[in-house]
Amino acid sequence: MSETNKANKLPRHPMPEQEPRVRARNFDEVPFGYPPETARLEAGRCLRCKKPKCVEGCPVNVKIPEFVGLIADGDFLAAAHKLKETNALPAVCGRVCPQESQCEARCVLGKKGEPVAIGRLERFAADYERAQAEMELPKIAAASGRKVAVVGAGPAGLTVAGDLVKLGHQVTIFEALHKAGGVLVYGIPEFRLPKAIVQAEVDYLKALGVEVVTSHVVGRLETVAELLERFDACFIGTGAGLPVFMKLEGENLNGVYSANEYLTRSNLMKAYRFPEYDTPIVKGRKVATFGGGNVAMDASRTALRLGAEKSYIVYRRSEAEMPARNEEIHHAKEEGVELVLLANPLRLLGDDRGWLTGVECIRMELGEPDESGRRRPVPIEGSEFVLEVDTAVVAIGNGPNPLVPSTTPGLETNRWGNIEASLETGATSLSGVFAGGDIVTGAATVIEAMGAGKKAAVAMHEYLGSR
Repeated sequence: MSETNKANKLPRHPMPEQEPRVRARNFDEVPFGYPPETARLEAGRCLRCKKPKCVEGCPVNVKIPEFVGLIADGDFLAAAHKLKETNALPAVCGRVCPQESQCEARCVLGKKGEPVAIGRLERFAADYERAQAEMELPKIAAASGRKVAVVGAGPAGLTVAGDLVKLGHQVTIFEALHKAGGVLVYGIPEFRLPKAIVQAEVDYLKALGVEVVTSHVVGRLETVAELLERFDACFIGTGAGLPVFMKLEGENLNGVYSANEYLTRSNLMKAYRFPEYDTPIVKGRKVATFGGGNVAMDASRTALRLGAEKSYIVYRRSEAEMPARNEEIHHAKEEGVELVLLANPLRLLGDDRGWLTGVECIRMELGEPDESGRRRPVPIEGSEFVLEVDTAVVAIGNGPNPLVPSTTPGLETNRWGNIEASLETGATSLSGVFAGGDIVTGAATVIEAMGAGKKAAVAMHEYLGSR
């Protein structure tokens, strides 16, 4: 029997996790992670291909067969160090990256069976290193004398900072919020990505020499032009944090939130621990979330943990067309989130005091595919119905943060407000100014933003060397 066939006979190892009815009422992380013996068994399924396709599927080019092989050999710390050669945030990526459509989608074993659980192994190695408190710092190049400003401490900004500081440049990150992490701290809930893990990754970058300045709003306290008076280059990674609404009647009723506000109040500002943290939030009895992506799953699952009796997701297509990760949909359904599919909101209803009481929806059917490749939802005439809710969360997407582009003359943007930048180098229309992540591409994945940061770091290093 070939090695491939032998590996295919071995089942992919699940991660132990909290029981659904228990976890739906707490904010603790859902999966517990692999124990060491399970991690070695799962890593042992890897064929260690000579020409690994999985690496091609990783936006930050993690040396996957090498770190997985080290886990299989029981050298867990070495595996973590191998990961960090190309990925500054492995504990984050192991939790929130869509591996099923990237590295794992290219795994040879996936052709006839289940791919190696690369993401789970990445999480294991990073968590093991953190638990051992044996952080190993890589060699830092000699000081270049060049200074770089990074605007935004999200995945793109953290990545470009980590790469440039290792190349000998002095890097300062300016973050508008009071915590570094961007969407990792304000957008992704504690039960998916504990904030202590994000902080540990930020602390690692600080240990490398990156300076992080929080509560510093570039575009208000100072402009990019003013930063360039003190720094040799600037990277803009301010993300896509502008809420998008549906422009429906009743959206200004009390009890209606953008997903951005709803999740930021809970995640970054700890509203779920009110009054210990002085951040109030409406704890709805019946909550409807509009949308079908990962953010919608996060909001609907958060509603349950805040005490909702009913948490609905209203989505205009079928479950098969949902852009959310299969794992997130699965967890949401397990916990009791109800999917109201092939339905679209028409207007929000309220009482005479201005509080939300319900949402009028219409049934949909799927027609021909649209430009996204998904079948276009078409309203069914006369199928209107009312869903009784007291809280609604709009999770249909976000726009680019407009503050820095609007205060930076000469910085070209597209018709949606995204910064025009090379997808290969991050170079913008202004000399010495680079950009990457959601502010350039629109809302995408954490790992794609990190990939943009890595590409920009290479180009910025070349630019700084030529000055």
